[in-house]
Amino acid sequence: IAGGTGEFEAGISKDGQTREHALLAFTLGVRQLIVAVNKMDTTNWSESRFNEIVKETSNFIKKVGYNPKTVAFVPISGWHGDNMLEPSTNMPWYKGWSKEVKGSSSPATGKTLVDAIDAIEPPVRPSDKPLRLPLQDVYKIGGIGTVPVGRVETGIIKPGMVVSFAPSNVTTEVKSVEMHHEQLSEGLPGDNVGFNVKNVSVKDIRRGNVASDSKNDPAKEAASFNAQVIVLNHPGQIGAGYAPVLDCHTAHIACKFAELIEKIDRRTGKTMEAAPKFVKSGDAAIVKLIPSKP
Repeated sequence: IAGGTGEFEAGISKDGQTREHALLAFTLGVRQLIVAVNKMDTTNWSESRFNEIVKETSNFIKKVGYNPKTVAFVPISGWHGDNMLEPSTNMPWYKGWSKEVKGSSSPATGKTLVDAIDAIEPPVRPSDKPLRLPLQDVYKIGGIGTVPVGRVETGIIKPGMVVSFAPSNVTTEVKSVEMHHEQLSEGLPGDNVGFNVKNVSVKDIRRGNVASDSKNDPAKEAASFNAQVIVLNHPGQIGAGYAPVLDCHTAHIACKFAELIEKIDRRTGKTMEAAPKFVKSGDAAIVKLIPSKP
């Protein structure tokens, strides 16, 4: 967050970018947050300005759905390097940050931005679920053949596995898996991998296809699906029949809102209204979507 006079205020105003980023992060499932108050040098390292920003920011991230008690607030100057890696001597009033940690009675504490990053809990990688690997690109490499690349979202990909690509329904064996030009015995969730496949041309599979293990709950095409949708910014109201373009992992397709099933509380997921007629900016809802092709 920019600590400068006017800059912070613009960021958290009704259409401000800071506010939008916090809402986007929460909407996309980011549950851990660090608030770094930058440009403290332009405020003459002011304690009162920092406290004012902490108070205001706490209020608005709470409205988004975060608990400010679990957030580290760090005053920094990126330009001068204060409180980035080493504790700053310019802010003797600052005694460090402290935040509540789930499942622990004692808080996490630290001084710098790096300390705060180190205190983030690593997410659990879903390697026990069936393989899902959305393709980001498909390359043709001379002497090797067809190499799809993408990030493993769930499950594990290994050489010898027979994978199928949805929705194109192509099935083939994985010859090898590599990451950063190194052969892997397996690719795990979070890994960006390339894998070489047998007897499949670059024309058969494309960005947006999803690779999965043909023997373990492979991905299937769907004529329709229910989704939780949060309306961040839309002029007017959205009702049944509206057909925006949906970007899901690396796929890109027009989908129609077939019906609005229920309006829900964005923070808790609890039902607020069954079968609403329409939704507007700021609302969250469960809707039935029909893609223009499965």
